[in-house]
This record gives sequence, structure tokens and C-alpha cells, in this order.
Amino acid sequence: MIVGVPKEVRPNERRVALVPESVAKLTAAGIEVLVQAGAGESAFFLDDAYKAAGATISPDAQSLFSTADVIVKVQRPDSNDGQPSPEIAMMQSGAVLIGFLQPLFNPGLASELAEHGITSFSMDAVPRIARAQSMDALSSMSSIAGYKAAIIAAESLGIYLPMMVTAAGTTPPAKGLILGAGVAGLQAIATARRLGAVVKAFDVRPAVKEQVESLGATFIEEAIHADEAEGEGGYAKQLNQEAQHLEQDLIHRHAKESDFIITTALIPGRDAPILVTKEMVQDMHPGAVIVDMAAEAGGNCELTVPGETVVVHGVTIHGPLDIPSTVPVHASQLYSRNMLTLLQHLIVEGELHFDFEDTITKECCITYDGKVIHEPTLALLAAK
Repeated sequence: MIVGVPKEVRPNERRVALVPESVAKLTAAGIEVLVQAGAGESAFFLDDAYKAAGATISPDAQSLFSTADVIVKVQRPDSNDGQPSPEIAMMQSGAVLIGFLQPLFNPGLASELAEHGITSFSMDAVPRIARAQSMDALSSMSSIAGYKAAIIAAESLGIYLPMMVTAAGTTPPAKGLILGAGVAGLQAIATARRLGAVVKAFDVRPAVKEQVESLGATFIEEAIHADEAEGEGGYAKQLNQEAQHLEQDLIHRHAKESDFIITTALIPGRDAPILVTKEMVQDMHPGAVIVDMAAEAGGNCELTVPGETVVVHGVTIHGPLDIPSTVPVHASQLYSRNMLTLLQHLIVEGELHFDFEDTITKECCITYDGKVIHEPTLALLAAK
């Protein structure tokens, strides 16, 4: 059994799928690990550390992809403007690929993997059940992103976050509004509170009120029934049009008085919902800041430009991409632990074992035996 760890090729991606700590546990279990030269350098994990953990350093991507039985990645395979993926082309038929494949946004990738006979598992499809918590890379990365979003907001503001008492007078604390109280939102609340801001939070799921308040923030109430707002796995789901208008009116009232807004709302398989309209931005005071954590899915703010920072009506709007990669050491360590646990679930006595009666295996497996078997992805492909 050979597990391969290639160097990530997506621009600005600094994470690595396995760190030396995890590699040592695999090699101790008799699994051979190949690591592409320089794979961990951007996250400060050097080749010598991988060697010390028992890995073999592979000189290039071609030799690694063509040799490994299992390829572990952070990002999905690269492509050339819709052309076939060079990374998939290098893999041997029957090999296994694990990473953030995002099949609901990239169903064509699933088809390509199936055509090449690649068995694939997507880290963003790991079910949110107690038994799979240690494999939940989405939560690990969302926590880091929420922390960093609060730091971005603090750095961009022209004011202190905490109340400051000085000889020249007292400055009031900054007022923050967090939209979405999932893992990312809760970490953004916690970080902003630690920095001294007064924080309010909104979520369409009333069940998160207690968590918000436990972090010292004020939960903004909304008259939306829990069964209308919460979907499978505890994720928020798309609201009807009337509920969306009620939600936006509520957000508008609180946005006017906020120094910064952090948006985190995502709906699996859909474009991010618009929570902050251009009219809301216009009504915010000059110097205010918006950090749109949903920029990769189009953004929660109507004026967000993914991958860029823009200033509109005196309001700075950040549309950051791949936020966890900006904290590469801890992001790699946490992702690696998630990946290791999934590998230990799939490898039994040194051999790959796929039990499709098991919920974890069934729900995060995208392709197998030359077919797309992930039901939500199949539904998308069928609809085309």
C-alpha cells in the first residue's frame, strides 16, 4: 500500500495534505508514504522532516502520481480551462484520490474521475455525525477561516476593537455583526470578542442562539421557523422569498450601526445567498468593513468581488479566497489529522476496504468502479 502526497499546484495554496506527524503513524503501520519534493515547504514542513517520519521523497509529480495507490490532496485536481486534468491523467486506473473535490460545484470532475477508473472520496462530503467528527475537515478549516476573518476585519478598521481608556479620552468598542453562526461564524464571534468588540450575530436557525450567547454575543431574533431554515446535517437551507425579505430587512437595520460585518452563509451545492445588498452597503458609515467569507461561492454581499478587496461608498469589502491557506501550519496539521483518520477508516490490515454499508464510506465516496455513485452528484449530472 503506497500513499502519495503531491505538492499542491493551485495558486496561493500553502497547505499540504499530510504533515510528518501523520506520516509517521502511517509508516509505523506498515504503509509506504511517498511525498513529492517540496510538498510541505509552503507550510514549513521540510523534506528532511518527512524523511525522519519514514517517508520516501519523490522527485516529481509524475513519478508520485503514477506509483501511488492512494493520492491525498487538499485541493481538487487541477484543470486547464476545462481541458482534462493533467493530475488525473498521471494516475493509474484503480487508484484512489482523496481531497476537497467539491463535486456539487464540479460534477464534471466526478465524471472525469469515473472515466479514468479512479475511486474518489471528497473531504467536504464527510457526514456530520458523531463517529466522523475526527474526519470533518470542513469544520476544521471553517474554524480557522472564522478566526482569520476577524483578524482581517480588525486589521482593516481605522478604530480599536476594544474600548480604550486613555489620557486623551475614552474610545468606545467596535460593533461587529456576524451573519451565520456555524463553525466559522462562531469562531469569528469568539475571536472578535477576545479582541474586545461588541458583537451581534444572526442565523436563520434559532437552535444556535445558546451557542452565540455562550460566547458573549447578542443573538438577533428572527421570526423564521426552525424547520424552514435548517436542512440535512444541520446546515442552513434556502429560504422562501418572503422569509428572505424579512431576513434582509432585519440585517439592514443592524448593518447601519455596525463597524464591521463578517458573512459566513453557505448552502451546500448552491451559490451563496445574498445577505448584504448594495443598499445596505450604502447605508453603512464610511470606514466600515465587510469580510465576505462566502466569496468563493459568489459572496453574501452583493458588491463582493471574489479574490479582491474593494472600497464602495467608503466601505471596505474583502472577498478573500482560500482563507485557511493563510494559516498554513495549523491548517495543514488539522487537515492532516482529518485525512489520517479517514485513511485509517478505509485501510484495514494494510489493504483498502470499502464498506458501502457504512455511512461514512457511502456518503463521502464520489466515484467507484468506473461510475459516479455519489447520489447528490448523480442528480446534478442527470439534470444537465
